[in-house]
Amino acid sequence: MVDHLANTEINSQRIAAVENCFGASGQPLAVPGRVLLGEGILTKECRKKPKPRIFFLFNDILVYGSIVINKRKYNSQHIIPLEDVTLEMLPDTLQMKNRWMIKTSKKSFVVSAASLTERKEWISHLEECIRHLLTKMGRQPSTEHAAPWIPDKATDICMRCTQTKFSTLTRRHHCRKCGFVVCADCSRQRFLMPRLSPKPLRVCNLCYRQLLAEKKEAEADLRQPEPIRSAIPGYEPSSGDDSDKSDDDKADQWPADTEFYTSEVSWSSFHS
Repeated sequence: MVDHLANTEINSQRIAAVENCFGASGQPLAVPGRVLLGEGILTKECRKKPKPRIFFLFNDILVYGSIVINKRKYNSQHIIPLEDVTLEMLPDTLQMKNRWMIKTSKKSFVVSAASLTERKEWISHLEECIRHLLTKMGRQPSTEHAAPWIPDKATDICMRCTQTKFSTLTRRHHCRKCGFVVCADCSRQRFLMPRLSPKPLRVCNLCYRQLLAEKKEAEADLRQPEPIRSAIPGYEPSSGDDSDKSDDDKADQWPADTEFYTSEVSWSSFHS
């Protein structure tokens, strides 16, 4: 489908329609060789409550945003390079079924589909696009992923000290390293994690100590002198290591069923 749709008028029209829906707040999406493969509405587990989001799958990026008027206006556009994406299947909960996690180095979050068939379609298309892109780029799948944020309603007490009870006056905070819901006293530290942000981010006390220890260890390694190689042929010195934003939006209700594009070209909608 990618080869068939690339550089066609129908593909250009579809991408232009998505750009128009996001308006001036969105980034341009039309680039040479980019193909829009499908779209669908998924439920995204946000910090305060699950919310519907519109998702667009291209052959190289995944785009999603908040729904203001379905098929007409979206905002809060997010663009995720597919080479940075790893998928993880998740079990059903009482509140949400057909779940999986979209993991990236900067942000990881949980989504759910309206049916098991729809989830299979999404995951199948995503995995194929990711596999093709990584092969083309000669890269291995990403192994570093940001921790997903635990939803606010998952706990009434701080997940670190287990003493502080949250209320309208006692706010919930999230550690950017582990994603736990923590109180202010347990998350007073900030730490620079360039992979996530150019500015120091809030982290819980436990993660701060771990990050600080890792930083000191890395600095110590940099100060280590280069090992002296033995002149004896075939001898290799020991390594010394023997131990082996706002998600709030104005549209909280589910929009009407999506109307799919119609043309003579096969169109993947990911809806059952």
